[in-house]
Parts: sequence; C-alpha cells; structure tokens
Amino acid sequence: MTSDSDLPDSLTPAMRDVLRRMARAARSPLHHLTPQAARAAYEAGSGVLEVPRQELARVEQISIPARDGAALDARLYAPATRGRQPEGGLPVLLYLHGGGFTVGSVATHDGLCRQIAHLAGCMVVSLDYRLAPEHRFPTASNDAWDALQWLAAHAATLGADASRLAVGGDSAGGTLAAACAILARDAGLPLALQLLIYPGCTAHQDTESHRRYAKGLVLEDEAISWFFAQYVRSPEDREDWRFAPLLAPDVDGVAPAWMGLAECDPLVDEGVEYADKLRMAGVAVELEIYRGVTHEFIKMGRALAEARQAHADMARALKAAFAAG
Repeated sequence: MTSDSDLPDSLTPAMRDVLRRMARAARSPLHHLTPQAARAAYEAGSGVLEVPRQELARVEQISIPARDGAALDARLYAPATRGRQPEGGLPVLLYLHGGGFTVGSVATHDGLCRQIAHLAGCMVVSLDYRLAPEHRFPTASNDAWDALQWLAAHAATLGADASRLAVGGDSAGGTLAAACAILARDAGLPLALQLLIYPGCTAHQDTESHRRYAKGLVLEDEAISWFFAQYVRSPEDREDWRFAPLLAPDVDGVAPAWMGLAECDPLVDEGVEYADKLRMAGVAVELEIYRGVTHEFIKMGRALAEARQAHADMARALKAAFAAG
C-alpha cells in the first residue's frame, strides 16, 4: 500500500480509513502468493467489511453441468420457500463472482448474493465457475454461459421464472456477465438485465485510470497483471471479446444494462467506454459511478455507505427489469 499522503484527495474519509486499516494489517498482496494461497487469503478476508449476513427462507446447494461433463457447484438463494413464492416462480439472477478469474468463490460472495436476493425479492444462483491457472481461458466464460443456458432451461424445476432471467457479476464476474449477454443475444435467449459491477472490458491495461490508480487502492496494476497471467494461455487470448467485451464486433440487441463503477478504480475508464459502446448500439444503460471509493467497495457495506447505496440501486434496477419482463 502507498502512504496516506499519496492517496487521491477524492477518496471519502471512510474509504481512506479502510485503506489505512488494510495497510496496518500488512498482509502479503495476493499477487505475491501462489494461486492456492491467494484463494485462502481472499476467502479469509472476504467477509470482514460485509453487511450483516441476511437470513433467507431458502438457501440450497445445486449442481450445474458444464459442456465437458464437469459438475459445477452453485448456491441458490431465495427470499421465499417454494410454497410461499409467486405462481410462475421467482425472477432469477445468475451471479458470477469477481476475483481475477483466479480467486473468489460462492463462499466469498455469499453475503452479497444474500443481500441482492433479499433487497430485489428475486432468486440468485451464484456459480462456482472453474478458476485459473488450473482452468485457463475460455473455461470460466464457457462455464458461465453453460450455467446461464442451463438455468434458462431448468428454471421451473428450481421454482424460478425463465421469462425473467438476468445475469450479473463483479470485476472478472462482470466481464463474464457481459460476455454472456452477447452470447445470449446470439442464441436468441432473452435476458431482462445485465448487472455489471466494475467489469473488466479492455484487452490491455492502457487507459488513463489504469495509470492514475495503479498503486495503493485495493486493486493494483501488478495484481491485474498477475491475475491475467494465470488466466490467459497466450497474448492472442486478450484479443478475444470474451476476455475484453470492448472488442465485441457489435453489441446491438443485447440486454439492457445496469453498470456500477468505482471512481478510484483502474477499471473505471473501460467501464465508461463499455457503457458508451452499449449506448451507441441503442442499448438502454443505467450507469452509476460511486464517488470516492475503490474497486471491491461493493463488499464493504459495513464500512461504506456507497456500498449500501449500490446494493439498493442494484435491487431497484433488477426489480424494474423483472417487472418489465
């Protein structure tokens, strides 16, 4: 972490305090660890700043088949039991966690998914897609798309309504969600919404925000390089639009988008660029930039009012999209 005096003036006092506490903890950066140790470290710290764990009427482990025969673990969250939910089923969000395609899991995003299900009144299915470096590009993208197709086909068996289906995720999960929205358009699978939380969208770390926020703000340039080195097989993979949605030939006709970005985040510029790309294609986009906070803020609701506001904004967007479906 950089010294406090080197931090951007635009940080909120609460965000600055979080960064001070992280610096005092003096834990090894994830990119200095093995992928396996990084996963354990990320999981150990994942719930520290979360809002209190929301109790839900229904939480179940399910299994989703991938195209190569693998069984992918997933966790289903619902605010109502089958006997008390609406006729026709609950609307459903497939959630794809962040973590640079290398760390993160259903467990690390349990609190966030519980909060979304509670506030939006929808079912959330959180997917444990396979991680790098054991499973490199495009495995995570394939797993996400396989899960979305499976969910559309089997929604009724879960008590969900396939006609009100959304996909979302944060960071690398946002990248996967954006790619799924394009694949769904190509397959004729209608989605109510793509919920993109500071998604990675560009092929290379070459935007101004990557330079401006390269050090000291939770997600550092060295960490991004390390994550991508685990995930991509070759430089050519970076030029694939499933890795970098900004390179998609066109995004005409994809699902409407809600996008939440952090102002002090290396990924903010590419998020804005992707929102512009969608808008230029005639896609309805709601873009929120949360001022004075950093990457990963969405999981800091105990400390940051901006995280709690983002939770409410996401829930509102999902409710509106599902009501329109």
